[in-house]
Amino acid sequence: MALSPARVRIYEVAQAAGVSIATASKALNDTGRMAEETRQRVRQVAAELGFRPNAMARALLSKRSFTIGLLTNDTYGRFTLPLMAGVSEALVDEGVSVFLCTIEDDPQLARVHVDALLDKQVDGIIASGKRIDRRLQVDLTNLSIPVVYAFTEGPDDAVRLVSDDAQGAREAVQWLRGLGRRRIVHVTGPGSFASVQERTGAFREVVGPDGQVLFGNWSEAWGHEAVRRLWQASASQPDAIFCGNDQIARGVCDALRERGVSVPAEVSVVGFDNWEIVAAATRPPLTTVDMNLKQLGREAGRLVLALARGEAVTPGLRKLACQLVVRQSCGGGVT
Repeated sequence: MALSPARVRIYEVAQAAGVSIATASKALNDTGRMAEETRQRVRQVAAELGFRPNAMARALLSKRSFTIGLLTNDTYGRFTLPLMAGVSEALVDEGVSVFLCTIEDDPQLARVHVDALLDKQVDGIIASGKRIDRRLQVDLTNLSIPVVYAFTEGPDDAVRLVSDDAQGAREAVQWLRGLGRRRIVHVTGPGSFASVQERTGAFREVVGPDGQVLFGNWSEAWGHEAVRRLWQASASQPDAIFCGNDQIARGVCDALRERGVSVPAEVSVVGFDNWEIVAAATRPPLTTVDMNLKQLGREAGRLVLALARGEAVTPGLRKLACQLVVRQSCGGGVT
């Protein structure tokens, strides 16, 4: 069995770069005063030699563990996985690792995970979930480490991040209006969800207070059923359907195709989420609103790291913009 190559030590980096060990350490840790050319030379030599800092020594010197906990009840991963990808992107260049803990909706399991993260002396926790108006089943207040809430409800005095549902919905409906669609219907999920209320409010801002909204569940079957109801009604049929998520939109597209209604020639369809596995498989491919969860994760990672460093971060709710992704279901080309 091949042996692992010997670990490169900092004195070897210093020797190759022609500087003292102290200077090499300061250059690699971005501390101390020195010429920028010297700092860059040390870093280049370290990269060429394959030098990796000793994580334990680094933690002891800085009194930080260079780890962050990501706590979520989204066991399916629909929202947490893209968010975690963003968190990791934000932290990898800082030498910070992420522990993912899935807690379902079990308060006892959640407490076990929080205690384990505290035992590991993580530098902070990012709390995330399946919806923006429900808290995780664990109390994260009064911890000795900073907590950032991303795509889940948190205390008013905490740092909280969500996607801007109203802005995303408004942009989608305005796009449909720009295509000349005037009989636009909104088919969405349960009215008790804060995200549904935000999107419905934005929809009615654009089409008027009497804009037709059908509430149901987050499923393809509901999208299919909504089309049946709309086509059995005596009123004129819609020429566009804005859906509360991509699963509903896929059910709408399937139901319209079964009725011989052309998408997008007769009816334009727009979803919400940009869940690639659903949007790309819809026929035709689905125009949808991307919640930019990866960007949300990057921002959460940046903020929890800033808090861990003792930097001042203003608490409160931050809404990150969504982005409309245009595909063929509303007459556009793939972007």
